[in-house]
Amino acid sequence: MIQVSGISKRFGDKVAVSEVSFDAAGGSITYLLGPNGAGKSTTMRMIAGLTAPDAGTVRINDRPLRELTHTMRAVRFNLDTFARNPRHTAKQHLTWQARLGGIPVTDVEEVLARVGLSEVKDRLVGRFSLGMLQRLGIATALLGDPETIVLDEPDNGLDVDGILWLRELLTGLARRGRTLLVASHNLTEVDITADRIVIIGRGRILSDADRDETVALGSGPRPLESAYLNITRGSVEYAGAGEAKQ
Repeated sequence: MIQVSGISKRFGDKVAVSEVSFDAAGGSITYLLGPNGAGKSTTMRMIAGLTAPDAGTVRINDRPLRELTHTMRAVRFNLDTFARNPRHTAKQHLTWQARLGGIPVTDVEEVLARVGLSEVKDRLVGRFSLGMLQRLGIATALLGDPETIVLDEPDNGLDVDGILWLRELLTGLARRGRTLLVASHNLTEVDITADRIVIIGRGRILSDADRDETVALGSGPRPLESAYLNITRGSVEYAGAGEAKQ
């Protein structure tokens, strides 16, 4: 479980996140949605301990991150698809991650197979496509079979088969009791797989409700899309010149 309580963060004069609170429960998929610049990435970095909040707390599995034992078995993250050494092979990257986290190196082959990269495990990561890099990032998050998994736009760059594979992976993990927190812009997949949807705009929580409650706020043939647009109205910072701002 992830418990985010009143976290805030400023960068100079800019308020990136302001008093954000929400929970991601075990055995479910919680999505973090919001326009570009809404504060999703900063929130996730604070959950991961990469950015220190100015206020508020984050607890994972009922403990602060720094107090977790066997941290890489408790929680894993994939927040940056390109955070890989291009001169490493996929197997070398995962082996390094496993050793860093005290995870048996024998787990590497299993995870490679699970994400469909066994046949390219000895290829340099610098030669990977975006979709392959995404699968490698997901593999990194699966190492050690953690209780809690945090993913930032895991379907970015995946083809149709990859998205269907990811859908089955996420729902399967949730059925096994894992906690999943996923940032996404893919409302189709959110509509299919979400248990809870948290929407953030301009650094603040705009909505925090289960999937059915959120969808009920919309209308028309794509009610989740309609609900999202209604909720984020006035929170979009980057509207094109020819577009009507929400």
